[in-house]
Amino acid sequence: MQELTPAQLSILERVALSGFAIVAFPLYASAIGVRRDSFAALLVPIEPGGLRILGDPCYLVDGNLSVCVTRKGRRVFAWKSREVEATPELLAELSQFAADVAELLLPVV
Repeated sequence: MQELTPAQLSILERVALSGFAIVAFPLYASAIGVRRDSFAALLVPIEPGGLRILGDPCYLVDGNLSVCVTRKGRRVFAWKSREVEATPELLAELSQFAADVAELLLPVV
């Protein structure tokens, strides 16, 4: 992973002060993980000193990043053979998590 700029470190500090944990996901060593409760997102540096979300924020299944898929006519968060039903409540919480992370990545004016 490239060295972070002071501006990127400042963003991560703002994220951490907003109740998110900065975590590592070994399968995604080149990205910075952020987590709150059972939700996580991967962040990557962008020029000229910002961060952006890599892929989609997700629900954690057994502590691992999941994908939301439709199986047998129902939406689930899946990781390997483990599934958790993607209830309307969980989907709403995931949407709020994604919005909160995105807002924290905006430049401060």
